[in-house]
Amino acid sequence: GGGGGAAMADGEALVSVDYEVSGKVQGVFFRKYTQGEAKRLGLVGWVQNTSHGTVQGQIQGPTTRVRELQEWLRKIGSPQSRISRADFSNEKKIEALEHKEFQILK
Repeated sequence: GGGGGAAMADGEALVSVDYEVSGKVQGVFFRKYTQGEAKRLGLVGWVQNTSHGTVQGQIQGPTTRVRELQEWLRKIGSPQSRISRADFSNEKKIEALEHKEFQILK
């Protein structure tokens, strides 16, 4: 930590990035934990299970926070999960957040 203050630091660009996580990531509360971690970091977006056994979604927020969640998706996940890989795509700078919160989609 350190510094504290508002989540939206001045001059911190907002980014949007799509992700897909492979491995043992369904049926292990992966979505719930991803949502919790995203909320802790002050990020918005969504997460859902796919029909082919992966978890995918989108993250939006300040660049440094988005990077933190990317690391979390790559290495940590939920306690029971086994992540084999995390792919990130369509990263772009955005002017404003396109989601109000971080949702679990069915």
